[in-house]
Amino acid sequence: MAEEWFVIEHGLLDADVNMAVDECLLKWQKDGEMLPTLRFYGWTNPSLSVGQFQSVEQTINFESVEAYDCQFVRRLTGGSAVLHDDELTYSIILPEDHQMVSSSIKDAYYTLSHGLVKGFEQLGIKVEHATPTDPSTSNRSDVCFERPAYYELLSGNKKLSGNAQIRKNGVLLQHGSIPLTLDTTMLFDLFRFPNEELKTHRRQSFKEKATTINQLNHDELNYDDVKNALKKGFNEAFDVNLVPYELTKEQWDEVYQLVKFKYGNDNWNFKRNRQEA
Repeated sequence: MAEEWFVIEHGLLDADVNMAVDECLLKWQKDGEMLPTLRFYGWTNPSLSVGQFQSVEQTINFESVEAYDCQFVRRLTGGSAVLHDDELTYSIILPEDHQMVSSSIKDAYYTLSHGLVKGFEQLGIKVEHATPTDPSTSNRSDVCFERPAYYELLSGNKKLSGNAQIRKNGVLLQHGSIPLTLDTTMLFDLFRFPNEELKTHRRQSFKEKATTINQLNHDELNYDDVKNALKKGFNEAFDVNLVPYELTKEQWDEVYQLVKFKYGNDNWNFKRNRQEA
């Protein structure tokens, strides 16, 4: 018999709300309030999310963030900065003792990525897993998608999705970005470079390393097309029955409390209180 999972389909939300929902889902899973959960969401405005431990003072161009009307938030997961704009974002929340969760972070990425692999197949997109061997390619960049990490997904040797994972209180959360299109001019304007020549060089180099859904598929797929394909992919890969779930009023109240005191707060987003983790 297929295992039941909740599936949550939010549509577009502000950056601080998106991150607060993910953290609340982590807590609710720990408290036994939720089945394993697959969540799909988007972003009301272009949004730059940075990894929990990423330094931003010297690397992010906040004048450009403001000029582009771009929201800014710090994730609860690690990794590099991600521009969320025309994309589908997913989250998976599972107890750590679930049969699909390996004790190895790399192996867990590999297993959970199969839902994405099957979903991309639904769209006619063939992907393969990245397995970096050159130390220079495994070094992290300030800009996500510049270098693939272990078992992230490539198409035509270009990175298609970026993912991050956290384990806390016996629960795993993995979320990832799947761009439909990507404005590379905006992306590189959001970072500080010593000169325009270097920025232009990095942007051109980036185009050779990263791709998007609609660069690969000229049918101009939209958010719902990709979401529905991924739902089918997760169902096929893991033999799960996806049960639609809507957050209760009490749960939304908890989300907005977390927005107020964390994800909408400069002390978290700029790490002004260095004791916060």
